[in-house]
Amino acid sequence: MDAAGPPVGVAGAAGAARSRAGRRALALALLCGAVGAALALVAAGQTWSGSSAQFAQGQVPVRAKGSEVTGLPSALALVGLAALVAVFAVRRAARFVVATLLTVCGGGVLASALLGADDTGALSEKAAKASGLAESGVGSVDLTAWPYVSAVGGALLVIAGLLALRYGRGWPSMSGSARYERTPLRQRAARPQRIDPDRPEDLWKALDRGEDPTHGTA
Repeated sequence: MDAAGPPVGVAGAAGAARSRAGRRALALALLCGAVGAALALVAAGQTWSGSSAQFAQGQVPVRAKGSEVTGLPSALALVGLAALVAVFAVRRAARFVVATLLTVCGGGVLASALLGADDTGALSEKAAKASGLAESGVGSVDLTAWPYVSAVGGALLVIAGLLALRYGRGWPSMSGSARYERTPLRQRAARPQRIDPDRPEDLWKALDRGEDPTHGTA
């Protein structure tokens, strides 16, 4: 009875299954990362909250955009998007670090969107400008759906980061592929090219390369 290990066919099937899982994880990570960053960036330019400025002459409605409430979600989304691209530019330990950064950025987008949504600081500033007073109170705050859209974007970035941490070791690397693409070119450049003395174009190409077209043609 052979106890050395599983049959070759079983090992090959397991390897193929891991490869398919890695490709699916790669596609899902790219999708989640791109969509998540886009949602956070788009949401930052939308109205997050509204209220009314209250002063002696009456009330004036005020609105605050996400970027006015907190700039963290959009800033972290940009960093996360850059980290998603950088995952494919680095390898080994650096890839783990970048994937961790992507995960942390996603968590930061999620937390800042949820915790900062009901901040009345931006509304109070709008109320002060509307009333012309140094301080002006605001009424009850009404939240729109956009802070939660930003939070969903952060959650998608977290998923992309976790996928990169779990499967990123087997993903391709841009630096590695470029190196492997350059090697055959160097080999072809070093390989002597045959010169046909009956073809004038071969003689001219040899002269352009600095070679002696008469060498080895006798």
